[in-house]
Amino acid sequence: MSNSLVQDLIESGIHFGQRASNWNPKMQQYIYAKRQGIHIIDIKETVKGLLLAKRLLARTVADGKDICFVGTKRQAKDVLEQRVADVKMHYVTERWLGGTLTNFRTIRSRLKRLEELEAIEQTDNFASYSKKMESQLRRELRKIRRNLEGVRRMDKLPGAMVIVDVRLETTALREARKLGIPTIALIDTDGDPDQVDLPIPGNDDSMRSIDVIVRELCLAIAEGKQQRQGASGEAGDVAGEGGEPKRRSARAQFRADDSTDGGESTSEPVTSNAE
Repeated sequence: MSNSLVQDLIESGIHFGQRASNWNPKMQQYIYAKRQGIHIIDIKETVKGLLLAKRLLARTVADGKDICFVGTKRQAKDVLEQRVADVKMHYVTERWLGGTLTNFRTIRSRLKRLEELEAIEQTDNFASYSKKMESQLRRELRKIRRNLEGVRRMDKLPGAMVIVDVRLETTALREARKLGIPTIALIDTDGDPDQVDLPIPGNDDSMRSIDVIVRELCLAIAEGKQQRQGASGEAGDVAGEGGEPKRRSARAQFRADDSTDGGESTSEPVTSNAE
């Protein structure tokens, strides 16, 4: 982990947590100190979580699976739509529709409807319909586009999910847990780290901190795509024998890898700059 990235994380304010009165005690292990009633997140824990998440995403993508990012809060919308689209992965920035994963067949049917409406729009721009019907069809088209544009090319369940703010995305997390899809989350001091497999402790209200984290995760995805293209038969195995990733195994596996890997280090003395 380069010093420049650590500096980016600090400058983005990722170490500023929520007010101490709003904290979740389960986040205690990720908190460095309390200053003026605000919890300060340990940057070393942020870096550690980020490294583990990048390794998981790179291996998952190299194994031929896709990633879905979920961030419906205002601060995450533009970041996800730009950076995730650049690496051609999937994202949800509007309301998470219940059943997006667990009722995937219905979601695919809505996407087929979107293609039908777009075909009509391109053919005659709804000129063959009455004004009332045209208004209804355009409204339907806008609604489906708004909710499903980011997952319209997702023809199979993702190999992993990245969440911004676990408190807002509880439905998405429940669906991922039910299907055994590993989850990564940027999680603030008021969140519950037990809801995700790989927490990245950090400020999830700052657009700059969200941008730095998503940028790094997308770099890992790009790296995984290169491995997929260069040696598709030798890609890293994340799923295990059954082909489906197992919940909770991801955190244990990658923490074990991190402790034995002599490569990147997360021991930079950066917590002293957290104030």
